Amino acid sequence: MAVMTRWLDPDEQRTWRAYLTASRVLMDTLDRELQRDAGMPHAYYEILVQLSEAPGRQLRMSQLAQAAGSSRSRLSHAVARLEAAGWVRREDCPTDRRGQIALLTDEGFATLAAAAPGHVEGVRRHLFDALSPAQIDQLRRISETLAEHLTGS
Repeated sequence: MAVMTRWLDPDEQRTWRAYLTASRVLMDTLDRELQRDAGMPHAYYEILVQLSEAPGRQLRMSQLAQAAGSSRSRLSHAVARLEAAGWVRREDCPTDRRGQIALLTDEGFATLAAAAPGHVEGVRRHLFDALSPAQIDQLRRISETLAEHLTGS
């Protein structure tokens, strides 16, 4: 039985391409600014944020990978770089010998605290300042709907 392709109509195609372009350009811009101003890519910033918000500023590596939206191997490489910078430390999990815990160091927290104001200003300038309050509400609702659909939660 052949499956019929549900092609995008012209409005859907225009919307899809606009979404792709806006998402890519926004993330590239924020990444470039974090690299320039804080010496780290957005992916590393996100790891530091996740750890800073966790109880005791620590998470199991598997939880951190999920929270940061990263594969375990990519996260392991990133955490190795963050360890080399002195921003994160890994320890063996006390309840599971196979697991490891990533801990945000005081130096890593200070680095995040120094990077956050510039990053937040970039998010505000490049995203929120371009939208009306109604558009911000629409974007939040659309994003929540997509996240729920794609994660099943």
